[in-house]
Parts: sequence; C-alpha cells; structure tokens
Amino acid sequence: MKEIKIPELAESITEGTIAEWLVKKGDKIEKGDPVVELETDKVNVEVNTDYAGVIVEVVAQEGDDVEVGDVIAKVDENGESGGDVSDAPKAEEKEAPKEEKQEDPKKAEKLEETKEDNKQDIIASPAARKRARELNIDLSAVSPRDPLGRIRPEDVEAAAKGGNDKKAEKPAKKDETKKAEKTEFDKPVERVKMTRRRQTIANRLVEVQHEAAMLTTFNEVDMTAVMKLRSQRKENFIKKHDVKLGFMSFFTKAVVGALKEFPLLNAEIQDNELVLKKFYDIGIAVSTDDGLVVPVVRDADRLDFAGIEREIGNLGVKAKNKQLTMQDLQGGTFTITNGGTFGSMMSTPILNAPQVGILGMHNIQKRAMVMPDDSIEVRPMMYLALSYDHRIVDGKEAVQFLVRIKQLLEDPYDLLLEG
Repeated sequence: MKEIKIPELAESITEGTIAEWLVKKGDKIEKGDPVVELETDKVNVEVNTDYAGVIVEVVAQEGDDVEVGDVIAKVDENGESGGDVSDAPKAEEKEAPKEEKQEDPKKAEKLEETKEDNKQDIIASPAARKRARELNIDLSAVSPRDPLGRIRPEDVEAAAKGGNDKKAEKPAKKDETKKAEKTEFDKPVERVKMTRRRQTIANRLVEVQHEAAMLTTFNEVDMTAVMKLRSQRKENFIKKHDVKLGFMSFFTKAVVGALKEFPLLNAEIQDNELVLKKFYDIGIAVSTDDGLVVPVVRDADRLDFAGIEREIGNLGVKAKNKQLTMQDLQGGTFTITNGGTFGSMMSTPILNAPQVGILGMHNIQKRAMVMPDDSIEVRPMMYLALSYDHRIVDGKEAVQFLVRIKQLLEDPYDLLLEG
C-alpha cells in the first residue's frame, strides 16, 4: 500500500485546501497522473501521484485543509480498478485469525468519531484531526490561534496540556455561539465558507495596515494627449504588433520612468536594511471570480509598448483561466491597480507587501478645466492615487513621484522616445 502525500509546492506555500478530486475511489491511475486540484494562497495546482495502481482510500475530502506531507489518499499497486474497492475482501483479512478481526468495532468507532467531527462546523487540518484522535481530544474543545478559526496540530497539543476543565467549558461556549448565530438574524441568511485565497487576501490586507505606515497622496492627470496619441496610432499599432494599444502600457512606462528618478518607491524593508531594487518587475492587479491576483510583468523597463501590452494580455488570460503559476505572481517591485475599469472615481489602494508603493488608476471623466491662458476647456481627467509606506518614503518624495507620473502621461511623446 502506497500513500499519496501533499508534496513540497513552493518555498512560500506550506498548506492548501482540497478544491477538487480528479479521481475517485476504485480508479486506476498511472505514475504522474494528476489526482487532485489543490487551492493554495495564490494559485491552484494539481498534485500528481508517484505511484501506479488503484485508489483504495481517499483520506482528505474536498474542502479539507491540508499541509505539506499530509496523506490524502492510498494506492494499492497490485489492485484492480472498478467498483467499490472497500467491498472486495483482502487476502490478509481472509487469513487473519479471529482475534485480529475483533479490531473492526474499534475501526467503526473511530469512523463514527470522524463523522461526528465532520458534522460540526470545525475547520481543522487532517493532521490536527489525526492528532486529536490520538490524544482523545474533542475538536470542539480546542481554541484555534488562527484568526480565521482553523485548528492546527499545535492547537490540539495545547488543548491536551490544558486539562479536562477547559474541555468541559468549551462545548458550552460553542453551543452559546451557535445559538447566538441562529438568533442573530430575523430574516434568511446564507453562510458560505471563505475560499483559501479570500482568507489569504483578508489576512494580508490586515497585516499590511498593521505593519506598514501607509499613507495615500492624490493627483489628477489630463488624459487628452494619451487619448489623442492612441487614436492616431491604434490602427497601425495593431497591424504592426497584432495587439491593441491600451492605457496600461502608458502607465507602466510612466511608473518605470518615475521609479528610476525616485528609487525608494522601488525598495523594500528587510530587517533593519533597505533593499533598493535595480530592476523593474511591475505587478498588474487583475480581478478574477476567485479574488484579486497580481501577476508580474518582468523587466518592464526593457519592453516596448507592444511588449508590455502583449505581456499584460497574456497574464490576464492566464488569470481568468486559473493558469497562473507561482513564477507569474512572485517578486514584483511595484504594483498598478485600475479601479477605473469598474467605474471607481477615487480610492486608496492598499500596499502589496513587501512592496512600498502602489498606484491606483481611476475612471476617466470629462470635466471643465481652467487652462493656462484662463480659458475653460472640457478635458478627460483621471484621479491618481499613490499609497506608500512612510517608513521608507517621505511625503515630499511621494508627491514628487506622483507629479512625475502626471507629467509623463500629459506629455507621452517622451515615453515613446524613451521606450
């Protein structure tokens, strides 16, 4: 009998949630076949089997949280596919003495305990459930340290050392909580478990606001020149490069130009050191059905307008098709987010840690503007927002950085010459 375990996924990923089983009990598999889709903090990945044979047991169910090294299924290398494997008597069971078969009631009892655990809305990793069974600990008596209520093995260990008094008190408190939940709303509600990615987004956004001294400065940019340039060159641009000339290439080029002049916006804090990055990997926030992801355009300073537009388009397609890899998401130095695509007029974007700067784009609105000669013209205007970490970046630098972006966008011919 072989065990399929959660493998090492990436340096920053140690756990995930079973999103979907690609095989079922009784299926025959070959070495290297994908058996389960795992939802991690950033991307969904397929776990492949190292063994050929028949799935005889599925240990972790869809929705279960699992960690690297956890057993999720068992494979019989000599088994035959088809039907419910559990119904087929094993040779060892036929030859086993009656004394050994007396263990069946114990197995049934353990199975009943597991079912009882599953009936309760307890979020616990398989490793935690296993340790709870070993220590004879009721999971409802365990106080999770995870802010989202997920129970880990160390929580079970702590409950075991706490004695029986704590175990006796916990169920009563849980019953009170459940009762409060039932009577909290007079009208119908629906409770939906947060996905792992949404939990991670929630945790990281809160962490950033606790750990960084985040401030936001605003400005506005006249988009007349950019829109005129796009209108003049869009047809030739598509014919030449087979990709549309959008706004994002202009903003990416402007951000790179400003970062070169204000390098602290392209840095991060590591312990008591500032790490000034001499490369420009720009994250582009993309909204998907599963939440916000930020794939990275690598070496944006070395790409021309067409190269940036093509890379952003490819990453956007991969994000919507859930095909992003860890490589696509790691290592950005600065982020751009465009709330204007949803109609946002103004917002304060939250930093994408450990980065210290993020630029927020917004909706373009025609407004009456006073020109240098005191005449009034209707211009397409966009509000810009720069959120920055005040631990590294002073207000003067932040304001000047945003002003430089404004200048580059209002005179985009400089960008074309540079790019």
